Amino acid sequence: MNILLLGFTLLGGVMLSAQSSINGAFSQKAGALESTFLTFFTGMLILALAILFFGQGNVLLLLEAPRWQLSAVLFGVSYLFLTILAVPQIGVTAASIATVIGQLAAGMVIDHIGAFGGVVVPLDGKRLLGLLAMLAALYFVYRGNTRKDVSASSDSMAS
Repeated sequence: MNILLLGFTLLGGVMLSAQSSINGAFSQKAGALESTFLTFFTGMLILALAILFFGQGNVLLLLEAPRWQLSAVLFGVSYLFLTILAVPQIGVTAASIATVIGQLAAGMVIDHIGAFGGVVVPLDGKRLLGLLAMLAALYFVYRGNTRKDVSASSDSMAS
């Protein structure tokens, strides 16, 4: 079952990159806020239908959640909006790596202090080395992107 879940997560990552690219292109025509709105509005409609036909809980219990837990909604909207702004400028790969680095760094801090009722996983040298490797990957990907931008603009000026 874990292998299947890993596969689903991998597929989710593929879909997230495709969504970032498509939303980035769409935002160039319709705007970043409008693209973000369309994504969440459409998602809301699809989930409302899924809850109606397949839901097993009580959606009204959402209103009883502690207010701090509802902040996750703002984080999700902010993530999507910021990604839609970034992708047309820095590309899907750089935006994805930057997202993962942000997730890793925040995850390491959250794990280290056991925030939000999670398990405490101490921060150690191996974890920091992994984060530094990701930062190096971002540097090389971003530098590769900017070199292509410079050579593409040089090529267009020469012709």
